[in-house]
Amino acid sequence: LAALALSRATPSAAGETWLDLCAGPGGKTAVLAAEALERSARLEANEVSPARAGLVRDSVSGVPTEVPVSEEDGRTRAGRGRYDRILVDAPCTGLGALRRRPEARWRKTAADVPELAALQRELLGAAVGALKPGGVVAYVTCSPHLAETAAVVAEARRAFGDEIEELDARAVVAAVSTSDIDLATPEDGSGRAQLWPHRHGTDAMSISLLRRR
Repeated sequence: LAALALSRATPSAAGETWLDLCAGPGGKTAVLAAEALERSARLEANEVSPARAGLVRDSVSGVPTEVPVSEEDGRTRAGRGRYDRILVDAPCTGLGALRRRPEARWRKTAADVPELAALQRELLGAAVGALKPGGVVAYVTCSPHLAETAAVVAEARRAFGDEIEELDARAVVAAVSTSDIDLATPEDGSGRAQLWPHRHGTDAMSISLLRRR
């Protein structure tokens, strides 16, 4: 859903350049690659971990178009004003994926959240800076923790002010979903889409969409 939400958030034009900034292990990259091919766009991928970058290459190997995969720090990878769409599937605590990876509860603690949130803010800020006017970034985490979701987006909106606007991610996710999906309005009143295992049969995933004016 996250990759589709990005590719279909706004009407696309042939010749767009897209970036999956934190691509490992590559599942969303493969979806984006197929979407990019259908829309005559070019997709690039980046994954700082060499092992996970290898998984990304494997994931896109069956797509009949070249997807270059770099292994750089996402905070400095993108450059300014280069991309029409960027996916930031940010490193996070993974608390929303415990139904699939229950062992993750022993890898992360509450003490990890501030450090991860700082990294998330930097990644999202770098992504917004790399957008062309009219470009869209999807900020995604497999965590329901507000410090990793709403707070990160709120900080980006404060930092960039009138340069960006938040899109209605709930409406976009509902539109790309293959089944009826009931997404409640977050308490902060934002356009963020929050998915839940017990309601949607997915990870507890947060999706926000920001567009550069």
